[in-house]
Amino acid sequence: MKCENMKFWLRGVGFAGALAFGTSSVQAQTLGVELHNVVMPASGGMGGVSIARPQDFLSGINGNPASLTQFQGTQFTFSGAWAEATFNQTQSGNIPLVGPPIVTPFSAKSSAPGSAVANIGISQELSELGLPATLGIGFVTTSGALTNYTHVPQSGGTGTGLFVFNLPVSLGVDMTDRWSIGTSVALGIGIYDAPFVGVSNMVMDYAVRGTIGTNYKLNDCNTIGGYYQTKQNFNFENGFIINPGLAQIPLDVALDMPENLGLGIANTALMDGKLLLGVDLVYKLWDNADTFGTIYDNQLAVQLGSQYSIGKYRLRSGYVWAENPMDQAPGPNIGGVIQTDLRAVRYTQGLLAVTSQHRISGGVGIQDFLPGIDLDVMAGGMFRDSEQLGGFTSTSIASYWLGGGMTWRFGRGSCDRLNTPNQWCNNHRE
Repeated sequence: MKCENMKFWLRGVGFAGALAFGTSSVQAQTLGVELHNVVMPASGGMGGVSIARPQDFLSGINGNPASLTQFQGTQFTFSGAWAEATFNQTQSGNIPLVGPPIVTPFSAKSSAPGSAVANIGISQELSELGLPATLGIGFVTTSGALTNYTHVPQSGGTGTGLFVFNLPVSLGVDMTDRWSIGTSVALGIGIYDAPFVGVSNMVMDYAVRGTIGTNYKLNDCNTIGGYYQTKQNFNFENGFIINPGLAQIPLDVALDMPENLGLGIANTALMDGKLLLGVDLVYKLWDNADTFGTIYDNQLAVQLGSQYSIGKYRLRSGYVWAENPMDQAPGPNIGGVIQTDLRAVRYTQGLLAVTSQHRISGGVGIQDFLPGIDLDVMAGGMFRDSEQLGGFTSTSIASYWLGGGMTWRFGRGSCDRLNTPNQWCNNHRE
């Protein structure tokens, strides 16, 4: 089927643009604590766009598993990134309001270092078994937050940390030549230091998360995809201590990664198919997630990405707008820990606030950088923005990240790359 005119694509871009820019009076930020393919080796250069036509299979494993059927043969990717934020917080009131204060007024920059992010995986097409499917397995960094004010005496030793690593097993299946479905089950490893005023300790827990997705090729130039991702329910035992000492009372902290809904559109109608344009919409249901249900509201994010192919080179760019999720009317219950002082609730929010309004990225891919090996590099940044939380807490944050990865392709995954002769390919031509 030939490509239709651009009306369909322009409607999609127009809808996304209206969402992104039609609410300019609302402050915005990135996607809470979740990365959503922002630091993947190829998708990262496109603002994380990857639901309909991902350019690395790791983004399919971590996002829409139905898109895995777009990857042939055997592929292995080893990638990493470095992400670092400049986080400033100002507290102008005592916490608690009455009695000996734990936190007194201060203004300081977090001393937390940047974070190394690893994403590794393998995909295997199952056509040799007579199955129209592709299997993917990975190790993916999915969430992170880190602040530290222990160097400031007035902070009372404030610090917080959260990292979630997932080990997903994903399967994509071609139902027809145009329609695919997929599913993924991931075992998550959570490491958490609670962001409460008082004494907490770093604890670990494990939780499972599932994803179902679908892709449909409308015609030769337009592909749509979508997925639903379940909550990931962590319960960090003894994550917070009341009355430390002989009378201490340990409390468990319930923390969920939220349900996510994703919808993506990709188009290759321009410049003889050399230009790939993509739009992803991600809706995050923070309100239904323990801990974050008090800190954040539900959040919509719009990701825009492009890739231009010149021979073996891929030039990528991306832009992301995300609705501000900070809850302006938080309650006292944060994951089972009751904060009776509203100033303490706002202070806790501030430690997990990510207030940057816009994010941009760029990247370069080189096919056959070495024989049978592709190289992808990317970088991005979030512009500085600030947030006032109640009458006594304010934050300001900006960040950057950079990274890359190498992909080894075997079997059909290495066929027809640059019209290079390949004995395996010659023996398996259709």
